[in-house]
Amino acid sequence: REALLLRAAEEVLLPLARLCVAQGLHFAKAEELFKRAYVRAARERRQATGDGAVRDVSQVATATGLSRRDVARIGAELAPRALQRMTPATQLLTRWLADRSLRHRNGHVRKLPRQGPAPSFEAMAQAVTKHVHPRSLLDEMLRLGLVKLADEGASVVPLPVRVVPEADEARLYGFLAANVGDHLAAAVSNVLHRDRRHLEQAIFSNTISGASVPAAQELVAAQWTHLLAALVPALEGLIEQDGAAGRAPDHRLRVGLYAYHEPLPAPPVAATE
Repeated sequence: REALLLRAAEEVLLPLARLCVAQGLHFAKAEELFKRAYVRAARERRQATGDGAVRDVSQVATATGLSRRDVARIGAELAPRALQRMTPATQLLTRWLADRSLRHRNGHVRKLPRQGPAPSFEAMAQAVTKHVHPRSLLDEMLRLGLVKLADEGASVVPLPVRVVPEADEARLYGFLAANVGDHLAAAVSNVLHRDRRHLEQAIFSNTISGASVPAAQELVAAQWTHLLAALVPALEGLIEQDGAAGRAPDHRLRVGLYAYHEPLPAPPVAATE
């Protein structure tokens, strides 16, 4: 089992190492992050079993292989994990893309009048938040490349292919941490608990050509559009039912879809004498 774990861990760590190397993050800093993750994971495991904080440093050091000094130092520095929050811009775009009444018959998302009664960008912005002026929200979405203006500024057009905002590095890295983190957490939980409590599936092919990849990407994007339109109203309905029934909002949920492609490795060249 340890050999299998090491092989899986290397595959999982490789993309993260590519990012760290590309961004110039030296190994010493990454190693410190891994130590922090080990301490946090060990503490979470102890709390889950009801061990609490009794002999915490010694027990965590034993479970992780770290020194007691490292465990004590890191434990004193650990802060609660921050949850990713939906911004008004993300909420508005998600609601816009998911609303079937705001689509043409061919499935394309309709542009909205910038101002006026619903359906308009102004009305949707006011429905999403009362704390941000529609004009300020529009300016932020334009900055992030989520929308563009049309009809000499009288209409707003969504740009769904730019949901990951290139102009906002904080949110770009935030999506990386939240989406990949939750995907990995789902897969790890399924392995640890030996069940399928989290949906975690994939379709893959090792026999497609590079020329066919763009067409496959279009198919995946279309499926995400269908999923978004079906799930968002249904989830909003469940949340409304929870509120009406007085159920506590004590869980979070993330549903995602990903596609990845890369060239196959070249076959090894036979050695010659």
